[in-house]
Amino acid sequence: MTVFINLVGSVVVIVALQLAGMLIFSAMTPFNDLEELKKGNTAVGLAFGGKFLSTAIIIGVSAYTNTSIWHMMLWFAVGYVILIATYWLFELVTPGLKVSEHLQKGNVAIGTLLCCVFIGMSFAISSLII
Repeated sequence: MTVFINLVGSVVVIVALQLAGMLIFSAMTPFNDLEELKKGNTAVGLAFGGKFLSTAIIIGVSAYTNTSIWHMMLWFAVGYVILIATYWLFELVTPGLKVSEHLQKGNVAIGTLLCCVFIGMSFAISSLII
């Protein structure tokens, strides 16, 4: 019974971390992600999907490499902060490119690039957690 309780507790924490991560990412964009998705904005869908997958990768590696929920949450937080810093660094190193404006206009190339940046960085960040 204890194993079942631990499993349920872990799943609840993982879902909560994923949702919190997505809410934070949504708050970082100057537009409403869900409204853009409802409009069929593929660029925002790609970027948002990349954020979701990269957050899930960091959570997954944190869960796999830690036996304590508290340690998992700590390492997820470290990885997530690095992921957010990556977004801002990407904005900084591309000064002639206002990423959020291109996403809102539906620029699929920017959405695809950002998706790959997030996923690639999540794999790199996850190697630090191990």
